Amino acid sequence: MIGTLRKLKTQLDSAVNYQLPIGGEFQPINNLIGHTVTLKYTGNIYCIHCGRKTKKSFNQGACYPCFKKLAQCDTCIVKPETCHYEQGTCREPEWAQSHCFQPHYVYLANSSGVKVGITRQDQIPTRWMDQGAIQALPIAKVANRLISGLVEVTLAEHVADKTNWRTMLKGQVDQLDLKARRDELLEICRDELEKLAETHGENSIEWLDEEVVDISYPVEVFPAKVSTHNFDKNPEVTGKLMGIKGQYLMLDTGVINIRKFAGYEVELIS
Repeated sequence: MIGTLRKLKTQLDSAVNYQLPIGGEFQPINNLIGHTVTLKYTGNIYCIHCGRKTKKSFNQGACYPCFKKLAQCDTCIVKPETCHYEQGTCREPEWAQSHCFQPHYVYLANSSGVKVGITRQDQIPTRWMDQGAIQALPIAKVANRLISGLVEVTLAEHVADKTNWRTMLKGQVDQLDLKARRDELLEICRDELEKLAETHGENSIEWLDEEVVDISYPVEVFPAKVSTHNFDKNPEVTGKLMGIKGQYLMLDTGVINIRKFAGYEVELIS
C-alpha cells in the first residue's frame, strides 16, 4: 500500500482502535502489533490542504503558501488567547465563524501528568486520544475559542498546558484524581475566572460536573528509552510494532509521530 499519510484515526474502545490513513484508504493497524512493519518514504510530499507537491512541510502537512494563507495555520490557533478577529485581521473570517466562534471545552487530561487543554465539542474524545491521555475530564464549556484560551492561560499558571511526550510514551503515568485537581484549580483561580465571566457575559462560561473518561491504548511493551525515527533523516523505518499511543507508532527500533509527517508519501509493508 502506497500513498500520502494523514494523522492516525482513532476510535474509543476498551483499547483505542487505530487506523492509518494512507492514500485515501484507512488501514487498520491494531492487528499489526507484534509484527514487523516497514514504512518507506518515497521522497514526495503533498500539501494536505491543496494537494500541491512541496519540498518542505509546514505545520504538520501544509505547503508554504497554505501555511501563510490559511487561518488554521495562524499562531492564534496554537495560542487562542491571541485571537485577532475583532481587529479585522483574521485570514479567513468565514472559517473562523464555523470553527472559532463555536462552543469549546476546557479540560484536564492526564497524559504525562495533569495538564489543561481546550478543544471543540466535535473533537471529544479524539483530542485526548491524540495526546495519549489515559484520563480526561471536561471542566468548562465556553462560548468561543478566545474565551477557552483565556481560561486555559489562567489555569496554566498553576498546571502544565503541554504533554511531555517522552514520559507519555514510556507509560510511566499514574492515575490521578482529576476531579480533586479541578476543584483545587478553580478555587485557586476563582477571582481571575470570575473577572473573565464578568467581562464576556454571564453565559460565556459554564462550569461542568462531568465524569472522568478513562482511556487505554494497544501497547504490548513500552520503551525503556525513547528514540525517534525521522523520514527526513532516514527514509525507511522498520521494526516490530510494539504498540500505538497518541499519534505514535512504537517500534522496537524507535517511535515515529505519524501526524508530524502528514502529507509524506510512503509505502506500508506489513
